[in-house]
Parts: sequence; structure tokens; C-alpha cells
Amino acid sequence: MNDPAAIAVLTLNPAVDMTYEIERLIPDQKVHARATRYDPGGNGINVARALKRLQCAAHTFCVLAGETGNFLERLLRSQIDTLTFERVPGETRINGTAIERHTGAQYEISGVGPAIPHTVLERLLDSFVATADGGLGVLTGTLQPDLPEDLYATLTRRIRDQGGRPVVDAQGTQLRAAVAAKPYLIKPNHYELAQLAGRALDGVEEVAAEARRLQRSGIDLVCVSLGARGAILTDAANSLHATAPPVSVNSTVGAGDSMVAGLACALARGDAPEQALRLAVACGAGTVMQPGTELFDAAVLSGLMERVSIRALDL
Repeated sequence: MNDPAAIAVLTLNPAVDMTYEIERLIPDQKVHARATRYDPGGNGINVARALKRLQCAAHTFCVLAGETGNFLERLLRSQIDTLTFERVPGETRINGTAIERHTGAQYEISGVGPAIPHTVLERLLDSFVATADGGLGVLTGTLQPDLPEDLYATLTRRIRDQGGRPVVDAQGTQLRAAVAAKPYLIKPNHYELAQLAGRALDGVEEVAAEARRLQRSGIDLVCVSLGARGAILTDAANSLHATAPPVSVNSTVGAGDSMVAGLACALARGDAPEQALRLAVACGAGTVMQPGTELFDAAVLSGLMERVSIRALDL
């Protein structure tokens, strides 16, 4: 069996995720948390943390700033495999999540990250692209407002040009520009796919048809996450629909990132599309069972994978 392909993960705007469990929010009143937790955050960081749990080696690239960055570095050391970072002025952002137990509602606030000097950015990106050479380069998450709107598209082309496989999980302008650059894999959710299409997509078949259109435009794999309805994976051969196993939902934060990690791990190992989709859906289901921004417990994945049902759509 061949060794797995290298996986490089980029996170230009990482965070410390702070989660409060509260009974309910009350306007203009102080509420006391029932529990508080701190986790490393940012989409790429979550992907790297999930890959570690899958025992799939990855190299993570990010920027850190200030005392919050120091705290994030300490959190990361035990949760990812290999870390390369650049120090920049300012402070690493803090994201806040409040989970209201009375209603089950979840409130999220995303912080503002530090600016990255151009020379530092180029140095980090060069290292990231070099590591993705011949392997997978994962591009995911929001970026600082001053960074180019086509940065993921530029990196997609660079990775492709040297024989790597770019994986993009983004939204808005970054996703639209990256799609034009033809990544190896994209993983929009239902809403993001509808935004790309410019119209509502009703039902699994309409989603699959749009995924097929994107695949035929030059993207090897299109995976669309559908929440409780599972996910679709489209390649040149077929479109597969996986139903998610019913689980108790505690928090949806990190579920999409866990799916990306499952896909990347399976693809790096050379698994078939059906196995990759099964693992991805199980990772997402395992994550929504966890509190706050905690990710799946690897010990439950095999049981969840057995409960994922997959059918070919022949679209």
C-alpha cells in the first residue's frame, strides 16, 4: 500500500473559540454561564484538529498575534501534528458562541483578526504551497478584509501547477473566484451552492444537478453538505447521496470542517469516493454530538459509519 499523500492546511485568520452554555439570553441583563470552554478555532485549524483525530498526518500553516496568539499556540500543540506559523502585530481574534439551553438556539460572533504584512504573507504562502506539492492543499475559512478576494483562486492555480490537489471550502467571493480556477475538490453547503447558482435549489436532485454542472466545468469532486439530510458527492462517474445517521445535536460548530477532514484523509489514502463520503458524513455527525466547538470522538466513528446509508443518484 502506498504512503498517504501529504496534506497541507492553511488558516490565515485563526481564533480562540470561547463557548458559553447559558440558560437563555435576556436583553440588557447579565446572564451566568453554566459552562465555559476554550478551543483552537478557525476553519482550517478545525480541519487540522480533525485530521489528527483521524490519525491522518497534516501540516498546518497559520499566523499568530499577541497574547491571544500565545494562548492559541499552547492549545494547538497537543491537538495538531505539525505547526508552522508567522508572528504578526496585533492580536489573534476571539470568536464567541453562546448556546441557549432553554431554546436550543446558538448565537455566534466572529472576531476580527490581525493584518498580515505582505512579506510575511508571501513567506507563509510559499511554504504552504511547497508542502502541498504532489499532495492536498486545504484552503478554508474567512480571510482578513484587506487580503485579495481571489487569494484562494491564486493558490488553487499554484497548487495545481505543481501537481497538487487543491481543496476549497469557502464562501462568497473567495469561493466563486476559486471555482473559476478549478480546484480538485470543493465542499459548499446547500446555501453556498445556491448562492453560486444564483437560484434556490429545492430537493436532493436539484442540488445534485448543480453539483454535476460544477463538476463538468473542470472540478474533479463536488461535495455538498446538507445538514441533517446528509451530503452529496459528485465525481466523473456518478453522484452519491449519503443520509446522516440520526444523532443528538449539541452544537453544529465545526461539523463542516470535520467533513472536509474526513474527505481529505480518505482522498490522501486513495479511498474510493463512497468510502470518502461515508467517513466525511460520520465525522460531521460525530461533531454535532459534541458541546461547543469540540470535535468528534474518533472512538465513535466506526459505529456512525455503519449507520450512513449511500445511494447512487445516476445523475
